[in-house]
Amino acid sequence: MFAPIGLEALDVEMLPRVQVGDGCTRIELPSRGGVRIWIVDMKPGSEWPLVDSHGGGGEDVFVVSGEVIEGEARYGPGAFLKYGPHSRHRPRTEAGARLFGLNVQANGDGASM
Repeated sequence: MFAPIGLEALDVEMLPRVQVGDGCTRIELPSRGGVRIWIVDMKPGSEWPLVDSHGGGGEDVFVVSGEVIEGEARYGPGAFLKYGPHSRHRPRTEAGARLFGLNVQANGDGASM
């Protein structure tokens, strides 16, 4: 049996949470240079506190559980949302949601989510 080399396994529930707004928390996951990976938990009835603006790398989001609302569209578990370069959005939820996402920094861009 082959044993993996260089594997680091983490319990994400043990990592620090950052409160980003009423009912919205973020867990930053360890990653590689130029890539930011995170988990966002949104309690029922919450909304992201600010308009989330992205640089040239955009943002990719996978809805793990619950439901996230963007504008009038609702996305449930298994939805993959791909925000293009220089996109903007402000997610909200009625049911609560857990989101997994990543931002790729392009040309020194940062990401706000």
